[in-house]
Amino acid sequence: MQFAGVFSHEAIARLVDESLGEWGDARITVHLPTLVERFTKERLRAVAHMEGRLVKDVPEVLFVCEHNAGRSQMAAALLDHFAEGRVHVRSAGSTPASEINPAVARAMDEIGIDISKEFPKPLTDEVVRDADAVITMGCGDACPIYPGTRYLDWDLPDPAGKSIEQIRPIRDEIDRRVRTLLAELVPAAS
Repeated sequence: MQFAGVFSHEAIARLVDESLGEWGDARITVHLPTLVERFTKERLRAVAHMEGRLVKDVPEVLFVCEHNAGRSQMAAALLDHFAEGRVHVRSAGSTPASEINPAVARAMDEIGIDISKEFPKPLTDEVVRDADAVITMGCGDACPIYPGTRYLDWDLPDPAGKSIEQIRPIRDEIDRRVRTLLAELVPAAS
């Protein structure tokens, strides 16, 4: 177990129950146990960092948009791809959709990034608190403000209901911004 010795069995079980509760009204039903497990691990990692139980060895970045099905997923996938482990990336939404936008998944697949295993996740306080940078995607989502965290808003069109031809420029703009962010977070070795 990844968090054995970091958290008690009871603490882990409690967070699993809370994580399952986060999806109480969500439309997600397929693979729910696997999704809850992955979501709980992210939350445990965040809590462990905040409590000093695990050392943060790379910057933590959180991308947020309302449904966590398009812009934030593209941004997270692109940053994860380019960072090659030098940044830990999360994404979340205030009202997560039941699945990733299929046209967004196709647009990402075109550039060789598979997001088919990703899923929309609820926004929780601990992942915001653990983030070194929180980027909202122009969707009006409000995140709690914590000292020492960098907050950016990337005002980008929502890909919902758009064709793949309309999504490509959004993807490409996110790509440009992600590369700039990565250069700021992890400067090239001199």
